[in-house]
Amino acid sequence: MARLRRLIRLSCALTSALSGVSALSILTATSASAQSQGLDEVTVTAQRREENQQEVPISITTLPEDRFTAILQGADDIRALATRVPGLYAESSNGRIAPRFYIRGLGNTDFDLAASQPVSIVMDEIVMENVVLKSFPLFDIERVEVLRGPQGTLFGRNTPAGIVKFDTVKPGDETEGYISGSIGRLTTAKVEGAIGLPLTDTLSVRASVLYQGRNDWVDNGAVLQNGFAGEEDAFGGFSDFAGRFQVAWSPTENFDALINFHGRKLEGTSELFRANIFSPGSNELNGNFDRGVVYYDQGGGNNQSYDTYGGSARLTLDLGAVDVISITGFETANGNSRGDIDGGSGAGFLPNGSFPGPIPFPSDTKDAIDDHDQFTQEIRFASDYEGPISWQAGFFYFDSDLTITTNPFFVAATTVRHDNESWALFAQGSYDLTDRLNFTGGVRYTEDDKDLIGVATNFPVAPVAVSDEKVTWDAALTFAATDAINFYARVARGFRAPTIQGRDVAFFGAPTTASSETVVSYEAGVKSTLFDNRMRFNASGWYYDANNLQFSAIGGLGNFNQLVNADGEAWGFEADAEWLV
Repeated sequence: MARLRRLIRLSCALTSALSGVSALSILTATSASAQSQGLDEVTVTAQRREENQQEVPISITTLPEDRFTAILQGADDIRALATRVPGLYAESSNGRIAPRFYIRGLGNTDFDLAASQPVSIVMDEIVMENVVLKSFPLFDIERVEVLRGPQGTLFGRNTPAGIVKFDTVKPGDETEGYISGSIGRLTTAKVEGAIGLPLTDTLSVRASVLYQGRNDWVDNGAVLQNGFAGEEDAFGGFSDFAGRFQVAWSPTENFDALINFHGRKLEGTSELFRANIFSPGSNELNGNFDRGVVYYDQGGGNNQSYDTYGGSARLTLDLGAVDVISITGFETANGNSRGDIDGGSGAGFLPNGSFPGPIPFPSDTKDAIDDHDQFTQEIRFASDYEGPISWQAGFFYFDSDLTITTNPFFVAATTVRHDNESWALFAQGSYDLTDRLNFTGGVRYTEDDKDLIGVATNFPVAPVAVSDEKVTWDAALTFAATDAINFYARVARGFRAPTIQGRDVAFFGAPTTASSETVVSYEAGVKSTLFDNRMRFNASGWYYDANNLQFSAIGGLGNFNQLVNADGEAWGFEADAEWLV
């Protein structure tokens, strides 16, 4: 008999590194209908096949559909996950575009549109490489999995910190759907809905949409010599619309196809920067701070506009003992963001002779993705039989073209093109050594090539190229102490591919480069289901040995960006518990 239950979840993480990072998050209690036997089993695909989360030798936090829906409310975007997952942090300097992710304290502070990150975002098995693609709105989500630590074997490069993996609700064999909406302060509105329809015994579809919006509510109080006398409700609003359409087709018993089309259109305000808001010698906001007012000397607005579209095809052929899976993806994006990046303290506000001196030009910039195309292809072979051994192996190909125009306004705009091509071979296997002891291991070989070409620049820029080849791997032992308690130990190596930074070209500097970043992780933990399946408790401790970390330093007289490779180490502990009361 179904009954009402109260589920309480507590998550925490402690991280120590060169700069200490810590996080504590408490997930609010929720209610749900459940069977009397206790907690439901959590199924994950962290190792590219469906498994019980408690039996996977990886530190994972999983958010099922109901819990995820409770987290993202109103105008919340992907950054809201940072308060619900231990060890995960997210931020952005570009509003609802270009989020930056950190797992266990490892991330990248660079906000450039061509920046790479050590945390990968995977949406329906397609990697979202560019920072704009990473910000695709989240709706009609079946499950979120946060995998901590290097995931180089099955997910490839740019995953030394981990991945955030999203699986959307797929078409099914029943007619079902939902619609929800909310409205709040500042005329913040959200409408979300989906419907799934079986058209025949072998063909079904699912359509889902999301709208989030808010009216402008921040005033521009600047009064300028050019006659600009301020503007009420100038900034802070946005309109974000996204949709997805999926087709599932199973014409025979041994062949399945899943086709996915999706798109997004965003219009609104980019990030609002504020200057001189702290009282000297303290961390207190000064008396002039007003959340609803900024003083932007250009009056040009912090407008933001982006369009993204994409599609994917997942084809599965069952050959009996082996499944052959093909996953093809294509993503495209274009748009721009403008920002008064001095926070309203530019040429019109600093008098001559003041410290640090007048800014001799309006510190107002506009970055645009003129065109971005990403193509990915994976062919994977996976065992499909009962027995002590399971395995999978495959090939992965990635190709990306990205054209960026930077306009500082005080000089002519510059345009650069980034080309990135990468391919990899990988294999992973799992073997039951005994009834209670399992070994899992894998290896991946990757080649990565990047090029930068100056398309339109204010001075000659020679083409820049970087390339590297790396072997990443992982090995883990899992010991089932009882039917409800598993211990595991894992060693893994991941890497972030070499980087070219083209921001400097807009400020009369040569592009900078950084070599590959590598992280070796040592981790041990316990996964347990206790008190007659009424409590689930997981904990792990880890140590990182990192080489050639890619750090970005932005600022200085020329506002140049320098990529610095440094070595470091970090350690930490995390725990995740949930129970029925």
